[in-house]
Amino acid sequence: MKTLSRSPRTSGEPLAEVVAATGGGAADARELRTRARAFAGPLLAGETTSSGENVLAHADATADILADIGGSDDIQAAVYLSYASAQLSRPEDVIGKAFGDSFARLAIEASKLERVQQRSRASRQELSGDSDQAGQQTEFVRKMLLAFSRDLRVILLRLASRLQTLRWCAAARRPPAPSLLRESNEVFAPLANRLGIWQIKWEMEDLIFRAQEPETYRMVASLLDEKRVERETALELKRSQIESALRAQGMDASVTGRPKHISSIVRKMRGKGLDFDQVFDVRALRIMVPTVVDCYSALGWVHQHLTPVPEEFDDYIAKPKPNGYQSLHTVVRDEHDRPWEIQIRTPAMHAHAEHGVAAHWAYKEAGTKGYAGVSAASDYDAKIAVLRQLLAWERDLSGAAPHYGLFDDRIYVLTPEAAIVELPAGATPVDFAYTVHTELGHRCRGARVDGAMVPLHTALKNGQTVEVMAAKEGGPSRDWLNPELHYLASSRARAKVRAWFNAQHARENVARGREMVEKLLQREGRTALSLEHLASELGFKTPDALFETVGKDELSLRAIENVWRPQEPVPDADEQVLLRKGKAGSTGGGVLVVGLDSLLTQPARCCKPAPPDEIAGYVTRGRGVSVHRRDCSSFREMQAREPERVIEVGWSTPATGRATAYPVDVAVEALDRQGLLRDISDVFAREKMNVIGVQTQSVKGWAWMTFTVEVSDTQRLQQTLRQVKDVAGVRVARRR
Repeated sequence: MKTLSRSPRTSGEPLAEVVAATGGGAADARELRTRARAFAGPLLAGETTSSGENVLAHADATADILADIGGSDDIQAAVYLSYASAQLSRPEDVIGKAFGDSFARLAIEASKLERVQQRSRASRQELSGDSDQAGQQTEFVRKMLLAFSRDLRVILLRLASRLQTLRWCAAARRPPAPSLLRESNEVFAPLANRLGIWQIKWEMEDLIFRAQEPETYRMVASLLDEKRVERETALELKRSQIESALRAQGMDASVTGRPKHISSIVRKMRGKGLDFDQVFDVRALRIMVPTVVDCYSALGWVHQHLTPVPEEFDDYIAKPKPNGYQSLHTVVRDEHDRPWEIQIRTPAMHAHAEHGVAAHWAYKEAGTKGYAGVSAASDYDAKIAVLRQLLAWERDLSGAAPHYGLFDDRIYVLTPEAAIVELPAGATPVDFAYTVHTELGHRCRGARVDGAMVPLHTALKNGQTVEVMAAKEGGPSRDWLNPELHYLASSRARAKVRAWFNAQHARENVARGREMVEKLLQREGRTALSLEHLASELGFKTPDALFETVGKDELSLRAIENVWRPQEPVPDADEQVLLRKGKAGSTGGGVLVVGLDSLLTQPARCCKPAPPDEIAGYVTRGRGVSVHRRDCSSFREMQAREPERVIEVGWSTPATGRATAYPVDVAVEALDRQGLLRDISDVFAREKMNVIGVQTQSVKGWAWMTFTVEVSDTQRLQQTLRQVKDVAGVRVARRR
């Protein structure tokens, strides 16, 4: 990734001259690199990369690397255009006019990815003390590279550019920045490996190792130099012997020595605990034959005339590596018991082994298919196989599940400090704010994307820089929870918004409950009573927990009054008879006290039970039996405090045969609007439910309503509440 020291140019007179000189529109592909270099030269004159290399020289070397692995003039030209685009204020217009829209988009995407990676490295350098965060940033760079790279040309361009940076640092004896080395080791070298571009992979790994462990590198290099003459003499003798023998067998065989990669030698020495002389790769040959049949024939000859090492044979022709690599690998010992590693392959296999996907890809303009529609020299299946390798590489490194759809469901954007933030596809600046920090999300009031103000429901794209404008205080808007307005794509962000409003409701309930309790204490002359003691007596940990329960009408004030009332003994059976009312056979409004006749009963106002609720009775002092729902919080507290007062009760059928109606409270939350109360009341009227009371409260565009309706069966009430939820604007409809 490169930093250019000059500011972007406008499309003024000097640039117009460049465009005129290079021509516009399509041209012979053989002239593209020359034209692109002529276009970029005046823009890049005197510019240097962040490593100190001249930008134009860097572009020349990068284009040469791409040419070496089979890249056409198209991608070589794109190297110059990507660096030139950073110097233009309107690169898409200018490059598009000179070279076509597809080249313009390719150059801009490659340049944008380069800038993103540079800023990410700077961010990781600041996080160098926090290995977890730095590692997370590296992981995001991997994913971001793929998210930008629907066109394979962008990936190959970045690989070649990074290899040239490492080459230049080695030649100039300048140690690469630690963040650049880490990114090269953890992102680019594994990517080249996954794509099977061994020519880049091996050289990049050697250069990384040379920079990370210079002493070890020099030691192994000197050991190779010490025995070079002896090794090369033995290698030439064995090469000539095998090649002559195979040709005598009628095979058009070519045998060559394999290059020695210091990083792989050291890795094998450390991994297997071997001395330098024991590393098989030091003596290595490659046999090239025309056909697959010849590969196995050559293998048969090698195993017949040299001693094979059984554990060191791999058939990657019958079972290719995941990236498509094919070859036969074997290790044999000669008459002096020296090990030789031999690879056997066809020219087509060798082309793929050296250049990977580049051996099967035509780097041509996408034409009508657009920027992502690169044409493949092979068939459609080959192109799909390459894309699968890219996704498989991402899964290898991130541990994602096999079905992970990177291109479909994730994007990666930047904070102003260049930290990379992962978001779901379709995410907005509000999602971004909540991902960075919950409080920033709550106070988000505006956003700049790449320096321009945008609406908060704007869908973000890969690589954009997002800056949030936040208020000093305040909370989210309820509009953010409306899916039709598209403010939030992240389920986590939606959960945080809901949690904020739930907390607001809790505070409102606490305030309401506090007011009710304090008025009760004033009325009863109990203002000196400790609120902490009162809450503890009622089974609450804090006064606020008590106030919230009271504010939600889940605890009656009568239960609070019982705290300071003098304790009365539980009436015995004889005293209970005095509480009976009416004549025998009356059942107290449909409630039957088990084991007793006609005991005075009354439904509890805190939970308002109705059939077929599960109920229980609580013997009060002088007011008969209070009937509660078994799930009533007030009842559970009284039961825990005085279990001896709890008795069994059940629903009975009145003598008239008609079902008794019971008052039940229904809570409704909805967006406030004209006609809301009428529409909800109509639902109860259609269901022939008598509404005997309504309380409403409206705050910031939301309405909270409590309907008291008479029902004889709460199961039928649930059906009615489902209809209430279907009323426009209603969010919650539930029984209290």
